[in-house]
Amino acid sequence: MTRLFNDPAAFADEALEGFTAAHRRWVRPVTGGVVRATATPAGQVAVVIGGGSGHYPAFSGLVGRGLAHGAAVGNVFASPSARQIHSVATAAHGGGGVLLMYGNYAGDVLHFGQAAERLAADGIETRTFAVADDISSAGPDESAKRRGIAGDLPVFKAAAAAAEQGLPLEEVLRVAERAGVRTRSFGIAFSGCTLPGADHPLFTVPEARMAVGLGIHGEPGIGEEALPTADEAALLLVETLLKELPDDVADPAGRRAAVILNGLGSVKYEELFVVYRKVAALLGDAGVEIVDPEVGELVTSFDMAGISLTLTWLDDRLEELWRAPADTPAYRKGALGDPEPDQDRAAATAGQDTAAAQDTAVSDAAASGTTAVPVASDASRRAAGTVLAALDAVARVVDAHAGELGRIDAVAGDGDHGIGMRRGSSAAHRAAHDAHRVGAGAGTVLTRAADDWADKAGGTSGALWGTILRSLGTALGDRDAPDAARVAEGVTEASAAVRRLGGAEVGDKTMVDVLVPFADALATATAEGLPLAEAWDRAATTATAAAAGTADLLPRRGRARPHAEKSLGTPDAGAHSLALITRAVHGALLDHH
Repeated sequence: MTRLFNDPAAFADEALEGFTAAHRRWVRPVTGGVVRATATPAGQVAVVIGGGSGHYPAFSGLVGRGLAHGAAVGNVFASPSARQIHSVATAAHGGGGVLLMYGNYAGDVLHFGQAAERLAADGIETRTFAVADDISSAGPDESAKRRGIAGDLPVFKAAAAAAEQGLPLEEVLRVAERAGVRTRSFGIAFSGCTLPGADHPLFTVPEARMAVGLGIHGEPGIGEEALPTADEAALLLVETLLKELPDDVADPAGRRAAVILNGLGSVKYEELFVVYRKVAALLGDAGVEIVDPEVGELVTSFDMAGISLTLTWLDDRLEELWRAPADTPAYRKGALGDPEPDQDRAAATAGQDTAAAQDTAVSDAAASGTTAVPVASDASRRAAGTVLAALDAVARVVDAHAGELGRIDAVAGDGDHGIGMRRGSSAAHRAAHDAHRVGAGAGTVLTRAADDWADKAGGTSGALWGTILRSLGTALGDRDAPDAARVAEGVTEASAAVRRLGGAEVGDKTMVDVLVPFADALATATAEGLPLAEAWDRAATTATAAAAGTADLLPRRGRARPHAEKSLGTPDAGAHSLALITRAVHGALLDHH
């Protein structure tokens, strides 16, 4: 378990602060993560990677020459927000465009996609690529749905080495795509991980058993088997990966592969070496030439006791990139010349650093409520008081049910929904309080809350709740007193925006199963002329029933999808939290009627 921490909510930020203090030779901090300590050479594509904390050395430990130019770092097991990614990418940009790279998880896809749109709006050419190497998370016919795990490293490195060679953005992206389709990973575990402040692991494995086919976010495996010997574990890993070869690798004999035997957190290096001796022998027997193998902790899951094996099937070009030198805090290979002097940074990146500093200043000022707010009418400022009361009710109900939400989420997911919702809702309430204190209208209070919810929660729920609050803020505005019809209009737009952004529909076992009927019921009730509190009450009752109904559904999206059968009989955590929130907001509306 994680024993050394202060406030669990501050763990990720404090870990990043300590990391940058320890590795100033390689990295410097920026809002949202880190970038190289030396400038990105003018005209070079900047490869910016990222994901949640809890996976060190991914992602911050892989920033340095020959590998990533920057890393956006989210909260524990939660993707960084679009604003954080935008900040890191802006600071890393050297004029050659940006390639954003991340594991294929819903929250990362949402936030990195939004960041790419913001960068493009700034005039920075940007592309995205999601690594999807975990063969246990989806079958070969659905490979686009697979998660990214330890295969992140060889794919990141191939793209970054191509960027170092001066290739343009589209060619760097093609290299990433080539490495991605030729990378496969598979993992096993003997115990789950325990997050900072938690008193139990996210999943447990029975005595003398192991979980098979798990990811890196503390979610359980897709099955269980008897605890193996080291050689039996090696045989399972190798045989599983050799059963699925890339389309242009019909036979492993005579083929070359980059091989990574990865420790997930608690397996000691000596144990990894015992397993690797058999992995190497088995691959040799299959005729596979191993190229520059890596044995150690490359992508972890806090203190999970487990291992994974990754094979990247190489051609001449990919081998060249895999062997290329790199110098980062956690990954070093070959030899590089001296880095460009630090004093050159001012000339090479003055514009980038100014933009990053401005982004940082805006973020920090917004967090403290010191930025100017748009002019608002008296009626809108009064409505902002009701909005603040509603967000206070949201934060309180989430805090009261965070443990329950985590337990529900852990049935088939990674168990962090309660933690993320608590971080997001409390940050949103603080931002709303600060905006209200300086005279903001209802719309601005909601949009400030939206940004901070997305920033602090990260992950899928952070992106979606940021979208919900922003949609409401846009509908309410700062000029008029919002009536029931205006509120219903905002909720309807929020429902549509969430579906556009996340791609889920009713029946997929997500928050959409509650949001859509809630929005429809609220629109119907307000159209009938009911006052807002009464209409909201009716819609909240509909939401509660809809959330309970998700227990009978099988998930078709998100991390719970590979464990669909396990979730039968348990409601979706996101749907349940939304229902709780709708009822809590009704109480605030009654108090401010």
